[in-house]
Amino acid sequence: MNSFGRLFRIHIFGESHGACAGITIDGCPAGVPLGAEDFVTDIERRKGGQQKGTTPRVEDDLPIFKSGLFNGRTTGAPLTILFENNNTRSSDYEKQRSIPRPGHADFTASVKFGGHEDYRGSGHFSGRLTVCLVAAGVVAKKLLASVSINATITRIGGEADTEAGLQKAIDAKDSVGGIVECRVNGLPAGLGEPFFDSAESLLAHAVFAIPAIRGIEFGTGFAAAQLMGSQHNDAIEDGEGHTRTNHAGGIVGGITNNNTLVFRVAVKPTSSTPQAQQTYNWETGEQDTLAVRGRHDLCIALRVPVVLEAVTAFVLADLMMLEQRIRRIW
Repeated sequence: MNSFGRLFRIHIFGESHGACAGITIDGCPAGVPLGAEDFVTDIERRKGGQQKGTTPRVEDDLPIFKSGLFNGRTTGAPLTILFENNNTRSSDYEKQRSIPRPGHADFTASVKFGGHEDYRGSGHFSGRLTVCLVAAGVVAKKLLASVSINATITRIGGEADTEAGLQKAIDAKDSVGGIVECRVNGLPAGLGEPFFDSAESLLAHAVFAIPAIRGIEFGTGFAAAQLMGSQHNDAIEDGEGHTRTNHAGGIVGGITNNNTLVFRVAVKPTSSTPQAQQTYNWETGEQDTLAVRGRHDLCIALRVPVVLEAVTAFVLADLMMLEQRIRRIW
């Protein structure tokens, strides 16, 4: 449900407009040096208001360590980190309560939890909780040390010129989606557990926990369906497993093969759009007009790269622990 991982296991909690969002990491090795300063770079990358097209809501997001840290090092006990919610504006959502927003979890969450869910700012379903994923990624990246994880936006609104794609949405007074690519270098061969815990399976599972992700592809992805086998196969060049091409994206048979891990995700347009939409009003039982107000991202994809790096990091950290490539005492 709200937990993920086997040895490096994370548990996420909180709501967008609740007191805080937080994460507990179980299985973190003891002795890892850790402090608030380690989180600054990635937390800043995730924040809204940093660039055109992102929400003006900005939280300080200073990590508050509640357990698992002593004298600047992890203790081996569960590591709990909180992020306070101080810049909320819940009244924006009270006015919209009667109309579940198209594309949001408003309707499904209400059905699932019988109307008891915290609907403010999408509650537990909000992208606000990605700050917790980023925090887990900060810790996981420390454990991975020599592994390099980098995600970049490759398209916005179908445009390789991301500025042009973003401007197109601004001019239309609408929201827009994008494509984000992640590349991982320095991974050893042998990570992944057939059958259901293959490297792709676990990465895809974690990636789809990021709000707004609609698809994922590894290597050549869907383009592979248009190739012949002789074109798609990656010829092995040496005993280390390096290949001449990398159509597989660094994973074969669900197991990493010592080549660059490459995958891409599709990020949908932000559901909260100022464009007027006809949708259902569950108080009147009739169709109604909705134009979403409040503070929202024009393009969620702009904030996805650091979150994608984070989930990739904690999946790989867990797989490395399963292979006993990460010590339990640092």
